[in-house]
Amino acid sequence: MTDAGWAAAKGSIGRDVGAHNYKAWIEPLDFRSLEDGTLRLVSPTDFIGRWVVQNFSDVILQHVAAAGAPATRLVCAAAPAAAPARPVPAMRTENPLDRRFTFDSFVVGKSNELAHAAARRVATGDSVSFNPLFLHGGVGLGKTHLMQAIAWELADKQPEIRVMFLSAEQFMYRFVQALRDKSTMDFKHLFRTVDVLLVDDVQFIAGKESTQEEFFHTFNALVDQGKQVVISADRSPAQIGDLEERITSRLQSGLVVDLHPADYELRLGVLQHRVDTFAARHPDFRIADGVLEFLAARISTSIRVLEGAVTRLFAYGDLVKREITVEQATDVLGDLLRASEKKLTIDEIMKKTCEHYNLRMSDMTSSRRSRSVARPRQMAMYLSKKLTPRSYPEIGRKFGGKDHTTVLYAVRKIEELMATDQQIAEDAELLQRKLES
Repeated sequence: MTDAGWAAAKGSIGRDVGAHNYKAWIEPLDFRSLEDGTLRLVSPTDFIGRWVVQNFSDVILQHVAAAGAPATRLVCAAAPAAAPARPVPAMRTENPLDRRFTFDSFVVGKSNELAHAAARRVATGDSVSFNPLFLHGGVGLGKTHLMQAIAWELADKQPEIRVMFLSAEQFMYRFVQALRDKSTMDFKHLFRTVDVLLVDDVQFIAGKESTQEEFFHTFNALVDQGKQVVISADRSPAQIGDLEERITSRLQSGLVVDLHPADYELRLGVLQHRVDTFAARHPDFRIADGVLEFLAARISTSIRVLEGAVTRLFAYGDLVKREITVEQATDVLGDLLRASEKKLTIDEIMKKTCEHYNLRMSDMTSSRRSRSVARPRQMAMYLSKKLTPRSYPEIGRKFGGKDHTTVLYAVRKIEELMATDQQIAEDAELLQRKLES
């Protein structure tokens, strides 16, 4: 076979494997030799060569044979005389990591203990039983903190491990730039030769077909090599709209962990940790008893907002040189406290309950008595009575004109079941946390 023969065979291979695979994997290959039934091709990198042999050997040998040059074995690798590969730094990030985001500064509570434990396990650098690790939850619940903590732990304890941390948006920009510069091979080599890949806010690539395609192949290449992938998003894989089904399926194949809104105890723990850290550096800082409890009770939107509030108090205390009281905290944080005030409505409770049990809003006001509908409706009635000041008759009217005795029965029924049915108790607790966050 000659170079011209290989060029002709490449054309027929391209028609077989499709334009995307051809451009990414077949087009960069050059003919080297065909001796003793072994076809030798030259690839830009050894990684690409291994991928081609693993995934395209049969189709290449088939088309080469059709071109009149039968071979039984394919060898594909970078040319020995190629320039030495550029050194790969162990830590690669698009943005500098924040040194505050370590495991030591992460406050663990009931709402995030599983996510913390899973992140700790990944940070050991050892093989784990789940891949990928998918963390999801609302804004300010600690997803990015945990991902950066993993990166810092690996960099500090095992500097030889190659770690890549970036957002999904940055992944897309890098990919688009590689397409523009015709350097997709360098892009693939960069991302598929890491030991741990951490991608933040993956919901950003939803609806972006080319980026999803590249992300899918990168994800598969790393997982197939036994490399660890950690992903975060603002919702679970199944809830991310416009995400390809094959990507959703792969993201769900590992450990999916929901970071719940922080409860009162966790919020208080975060505040105490921040104050202790600040006071250690500023011995003159004083804060009165009850201030942290007041803030933990009043600000429940997110940990990020809570930390912003206490940072503002630090600045105030440093400037005025006085002990911070509840009254002063109320004055300094008036805008945050007003924004955090939330008047929960029965409609919101019904909506959240329907989302939790995968029902329609019409089910809440219907007369259907099947348990799959009646029990969630009773749960919504129970939560409406517990979390709003509405009376039994008012709640009954919101639920399709039900009698107040129906609401009273529902509340008592859920209270009884919570004492004996663990699933009901967990549902009630989870829904209350979501509604109060």
